[in-house]
Amino acid sequence: MRYFENIKPGGNQGGWVDPFGSFFLDRYAEQLWLTLFAKAPEITLFHFGQFEPRPLDARQRAPWQGSAAEDGGTSFDFDAMLAPWLQADGSWPEETSLAMAAGYAFEQIDPVIAELGNPVGIASYKPFHSTGEDFLHSYLGMLGIPIDLRPQFPADEAMILLTEAAKFDPDIVAKIERQLMDGKTVVITSGLYKALQERGIRDIVELTVTERKASVQDYLIGRFRMVHADEAVLLPHIDYLTNDSWEEISGTTRTTGHPLLHYAAYGNSVLYVLTIPDNFDDLYKLPPEVLSRIRELLLRDLYVRVDGPAQVMLFVYDNDTFIVESILPEGTAVRIVTDTGVTAIRDVLTGETLTDAEPILDWRGQSTGKHSFAATLKPRSYRVFRLGK
Repeated sequence: MRYFENIKPGGNQGGWVDPFGSFFLDRYAEQLWLTLFAKAPEITLFHFGQFEPRPLDARQRAPWQGSAAEDGGTSFDFDAMLAPWLQADGSWPEETSLAMAAGYAFEQIDPVIAELGNPVGIASYKPFHSTGEDFLHSYLGMLGIPIDLRPQFPADEAMILLTEAAKFDPDIVAKIERQLMDGKTVVITSGLYKALQERGIRDIVELTVTERKASVQDYLIGRFRMVHADEAVLLPHIDYLTNDSWEEISGTTRTTGHPLLHYAAYGNSVLYVLTIPDNFDDLYKLPPEVLSRIRELLLRDLYVRVDGPAQVMLFVYDNDTFIVESILPEGTAVRIVTDTGVTAIRDVLTGETLTDAEPILDWRGQSTGKHSFAATLKPRSYRVFRLGK
């Protein structure tokens, strides 16, 4: 949605949502909400025949609905949707339809949309008509990394993310070098590095994305913190020259390291290489501690980030408002990390204020000036927050 807006500002007329492939009604509602979170001016609901009266299927009430019912229900509450339509004996009327779900979902989101400013995120470059690591930005979004996808190279940004699609720009290596010489940070994926390793990028850092793979389940963050994942991830192995560059996060297999997040000083800044699994959704298997370090780097210029498991999304706006949404089937605890000086955040919908701020310390145990707040998310639900000072 944001990419189309950046291609032709004001020219994108909206989003399209259909119910196909979304058996649980929660998933249908989520599509509607996500489209509006991206500030689409309109939504087309496909197609008219889907809104003809026909009985809803009780199986469309997702299993996680019951687990949250006693706590006020999920963002899409199947029982609350049906309540106004139940007959005296508690049965459903024959005229139930998908239109009921759409209407209920829009009613739930109405109070939210008016609170939102313009979406912001880390600038990422996808040249016109380019391909490469297709849809990776969406997977990164599912890690809680909001993306501002653009068809022009974001030279003015202090931090940019480049995926394999950027290889379609014949001058991309020179542009990366210029960013680094200007003191700006560039994060590129292993897919892009591999595409450029014979096009001059080795003048910046000598790496080789090999054809070897490693099944990784343990990760070394920095030089001292080791964490274990529940599931293994298959990573492409990167060779590098020790001391020319180094691993910020390393996947480890006994005595061998496999760079997951690699850094190299060049000019007046740093180039980072983020290793991407062949199967993008293996990113969801990375432990929260690893994801936290990746988010900390990529989102350092935003006023907020969320630490927790994968499949918890973050939508950030330019008016100190943000949305945290989980698509996990169980309740989830997260920590919301805010910029310097923020000592409270407020839930826009409930009025609850989170004030249990804990200071964020650096690796030396010194305060960074930032704070984190504990928050919980119901299954397949969102919360809307605004910064408080």
